Amino acid sequence: MTWHDPVPFLRGTAWLDGRGRAVRADPADLARLPWDTAERAALPIGVRLEFTASPGTSAVRIRYRAAVPDRSHALRELAHCFALWEGDACVHEALARPAEETTVTIPLPGRPGPFTVHPPESQAPVILGLRAVGGALSPAPPRPRWLVHGDSITEGWLSTRPAHSWPAVAGRALGADTVNLGYAGSARGEPAIAEQLAALPAGLVTLAFGTNCWSGVPHSAPLLYETTRAFLTLVRRGHPDTPLLLLSPLLRPEAESTANALGATLAELRTAMEEAVRDLIAAGDGQLALLPGRDLLGPGHLADGLHPNDAGHARVAAAVVAAVRGAWPATGRALSRT
Repeated sequence: MTWHDPVPFLRGTAWLDGRGRAVRADPADLARLPWDTAERAALPIGVRLEFTASPGTSAVRIRYRAAVPDRSHALRELAHCFALWEGDACVHEALARPAEETTVTIPLPGRPGPFTVHPPESQAPVILGLRAVGGALSPAPPRPRWLVHGDSITEGWLSTRPAHSWPAVAGRALGADTVNLGYAGSARGEPAIAEQLAALPAGLVTLAFGTNCWSGVPHSAPLLYETTRAFLTLVRRGHPDTPLLLLSPLLRPEAESTANALGATLAELRTAMEEAVRDLIAAGDGQLALLPGRDLLGPGHLADGLHPNDAGHARVAAAVVAAVRGAWPATGRALSRT
């Protein structure tokens, strides 16, 4: 049987590099990015396969390659989990090993779908092809693209599965093709990232950065105010009328009242970001909305004092979905119907 080219089935993709890998930063513009952003952008966070199945299709077989950790690597024995989802339910999980090239077979439930396969994200797996067992596969209908930019929280850190990260959960609820442009340890309002976001087609954009401006690269409140305005201005150059939601930093107990190297607490930085958004709205940006992040989670929703657990990711997702539907009812309805 012939293997299908995976590209028509891939979702959550922003760019493909010269080797056909789904990457999360413009391969032609990496020199302007911080090294940590470029490094995280090589991981296929949020990239998935979406397809429908003809009657008689009993399984989907996926051919892939992944980096193989050396014998001393702590993650060498960690199995790859390929999760099959139908709507908002996980139907099956298949475990495999990272390999230079191998296949995994995932049983299907005998329905047409559409189905989504969330591959594992560690060891940067690259999908080489897919094919049906006993039937035929077709790419699922396309959905409106939702660009989500942020840090490790947006990447989905400490959710137990890629499908449980808040962008993935919210994307299913909104009926959107979520493109996860979260960069762990980064996302500090870099202008080059704003320009890359501006160059990507999108029906909805969400920005969720700021916590790394407290410690990673310390900002003062005035600096983050201007950074936020500049970032939004650059994004707007490519998306002048696109609904754009900014989620300000979530609860981080250690940082809320502790001053960073420039004397700013996270509470003060959050206020600066929110003031920047409100000032732009007051200046006439009618397609910009703010979701304050401080009270979305409590300490019990944090797995390590910073990153949400699965329940925390679900709460953030619900708040984002409500904010989108509240600010742009027509957009929320259109996404959900798609």
